[in-house]
Amino acid sequence: MKHYESIEALKPLVGESIGISDWLVIDQHRINLFADSTGDHQWIHVDVERARSGPFGMPIAHGLLTLSLLPAFLATAFEVRGIGSALNYGLNKVRFAAPVPVNSRLRAQFRLVEWNPLGTTGAQIKLEMIVEIDGQSKPACVAESIVRFFY
Repeated sequence: MKHYESIEALKPLVGESIGISDWLVIDQHRINLFADSTGDHQWIHVDVERARSGPFGMPIAHGLLTLSLLPAFLATAFEVRGIGSALNYGLNKVRFAAPVPVNSRLRAQFRLVEWNPLGTTGAQIKLEMIVEIDGQSKPACVAESIVRFFY
């Protein structure tokens, strides 16, 4: 995990990688819990037997499950010290480039795209998040996340 002493420490890093998360295993239990919490019980995610004869030969994670892991990935990729709070302000340009087979290991790389002051209260940053699947060249997800940091 990378540590930054302040939100201002990120400003000169626009265009650069600012952190890489730990690996996270996407097992069937996690997929099932996500299906239960969202109501999306499509067979390709939760019916292990039927998914074996489906297009991927096994269950795959929901694309939105992969995206929802943004906070978990951020928590292990980098820390900004000297802030009072952080707020998820939204997302841009979300793409699910490759399916995530059950029991895959995922991690996210973060690149700082923009840094904008919020008056005297903090700063807003735009991050490019690339979610990698261990052993695969194509990412599972690419998204832009907007985060607001407050002093």
